[in-house]
Amino acid sequence: MSNVKSQNDFFFQYPRTPFQTSEGALDLPIFYYDNSVLMALFRVDYDKAQAMVADEGLDAVRVSGGKALVGIAFYEYRETSIADYNEVGLAIAVVPKGIRAPKFPMLDMLKPLDKASVGYFIVDLPVTTPAACAGGREIWGYPKFVTNIDFSLRGNGFDGSVTDPDTGKNLLRMSGNAGLGVPGPLLDLVLYSRLQGQMLRALVNTRGGAKICLPGSMSVEVCDSEHPMADHFRELGLNNAKPFMLFYSHALQLRLNAGAVLP
Repeated sequence: MSNVKSQNDFFFQYPRTPFQTSEGALDLPIFYYDNSVLMALFRVDYDKAQAMVADEGLDAVRVSGGKALVGIAFYEYRETSIADYNEVGLAIAVVPKGIRAPKFPMLDMLKPLDKASVGYFIVDLPVTTPAACAGGREIWGYPKFVTNIDFSLRGNGFDGSVTDPDTGKNLLRMSGNAGLGVPGPLLDLVLYSRLQGQMLRALVNTRGGAKICLPGSMSVEVCDSEHPMADHFRELGLNNAKPFMLFYSHALQLRLNAGAVLP
C-alpha cells in the first residue's frame, strides 16, 4: 500500500505532530502501511518477570498457572512513514502499580484501548536503522539498539534472527512451523515505558487480520552471546522455549502514537 493510496484511507487520515530527534525530524503518529509480523506468547516464571519490571513502577500480570505473560515479536516493516526497517521486541505484560490487574488479562487486551489496563513493558527492542532507534529512545524511552535482523515468513514457516552488534554473530533465533490455526484479529497494543523519570502510556492501533495458531514446532534458541538481550532471554527461561500461541500476518498496518504521561 503506497502513501498515495493511503491518502484516501481513513485509518491514516489522522492529525500528526512533528518531533525532532538526533537523527532528524519525524511526525507522530508513525504510520506503518505494509508490514509482516510473527508474535509468540510464552508463560514464564512470575518472580523472574516481576524482577524486570518492579523498579519501573509496574507489576507483571498473572496468567494461568500463576505464570507471567511474555511476548516476542518479529516485524518486517516494508513501508512506513519513516522508511523500511525490521524490529524485534521482548515484552512483559504489566499494569502500573496501584492498578488492580484484571482476573483474565488476555480478555482485557481485547478491550478498546481507552479501557484496557494491561499493556506491555518492552525489555529489549533491536531495530535495523539509526532513525528508528533514535525515535524510539528519544520519544518513548524504548530500549532500542541498532543491529541486523533477519525475517523470513513463508506459509506457516518462520525463521528470524537477531545479530549481536558487538560480535556480528547470532544473538538469538526463532524458527519452526506454526501449528493449526484460525483467522483472527491482530491485537491493539498498550505500551508502558519510562522517559526522563515519567511513565508513558502509548497506544498502537492495528489492523489487517492474522492467523492465530498453536505453536507447532516453533521455538527460541539463545545463542552464545553475552549481550544484555541474550541475558534477559536466559533469565526468563526462554532458551529452547516453545510458545503457547502464535500470531502471524503479511497484512499488518498500524499507527504508533505518542505516549501520554501517567500521573
